[in-house]
Amino acid sequence: MPYVDSFARPIEYLRVSVTDRCNLRCRYCMPEEGVPPITHEAVLRYEEITRLVRIAVTMGLSHVRLTGGEPLIRRDIVDLVKQLAALPGLDDLSMTTNGMLLERYARPLAQAGLRRINLSLDTLRPERFHAITRLGDVEQVLRGREAALAAGLRPVKVNTVVIRGMNDDEIVDLARLTLLPDWHVRFIEVMPLGAGAEWSARSSVPIAEIRARLEAEWGPLTAVRGELGVGPARYYQLPGAAGTVGFISPVSDHFCHLCNRLRLTSDGRLLPCLMSDHAIDLRTPLRAGADDAELQAIFRQAIVEKPREHHLAQRPLPECALPMSTVGG
Repeated sequence: MPYVDSFARPIEYLRVSVTDRCNLRCRYCMPEEGVPPITHEAVLRYEEITRLVRIAVTMGLSHVRLTGGEPLIRRDIVDLVKQLAALPGLDDLSMTTNGMLLERYARPLAQAGLRRINLSLDTLRPERFHAITRLGDVEQVLRGREAALAAGLRPVKVNTVVIRGMNDDEIVDLARLTLLPDWHVRFIEVMPLGAGAEWSARSSVPIAEIRARLEAEWGPLTAVRGELGVGPARYYQLPGAAGTVGFISPVSDHFCHLCNRLRLTSDGRLLPCLMSDHAIDLRTPLRAGADDAELQAIFRQAIVEKPREHHLAQRPLPECALPMSTVGG
């Protein structure tokens, strides 16, 4: 059974950032020059990640998602997936990726035990995709998506951060993809981040507005019942659709009361809340020889210290907060 925090939320989901580095420079995530990298010595080794995840799983955090930065740029990432997939009690192992390397890695990841993929895709237009990511190729990402499906990594959920004046004119086009099989598109409000990101709350398109645009095109959406993951998205279908449309509203209608997760950064800090600069050091005691019971106590501390909710509607993340590329979103 998972541990329950101070607000009666069962904590069962651990997001693990395996690297702070990325092969893209998405404008809402980081500046063009990137962010100062974490030193090689500071980054958790695979055996350290596996040990911490094993401990977390024994505490009921049975859903694990690998993130970055971009997880597929870390060397031998398939080996880590294989180690984690073998842990007793781990019910679900997934990954969020920008898809640039997915065509190469999809089958090895599936064979190693990865179950599903979340894929970042903010536009279908090649020139716009390159402009948003500064380095990316949308066709490469779409080939990666096909490779993931062919490898059995299902569902592939597409994450679209909607930015006013940048890609909000594609909301209907992206949602239309869900009329086809195996398309699950999730619209996400852009968050007013610090740490060099270009956009602020003024760029956010509220989920209510996104839904209104879709219903103006297709009429009322139908809520989807059933399990599509343990995250915050609310799922619907367009009339006659084979896939789903998801809405994630971290700012306008936050889901903090349902938050079931902790985050482990690539340099070994445990975050009770994504939208905070509060982090608990796991790496130091881990490398100092702490036994499993001591490390479990740190996980319990993080669970106890989870706040009731964030305050993004009142203020952006402070510049001292960890960059989003470090904590994995």
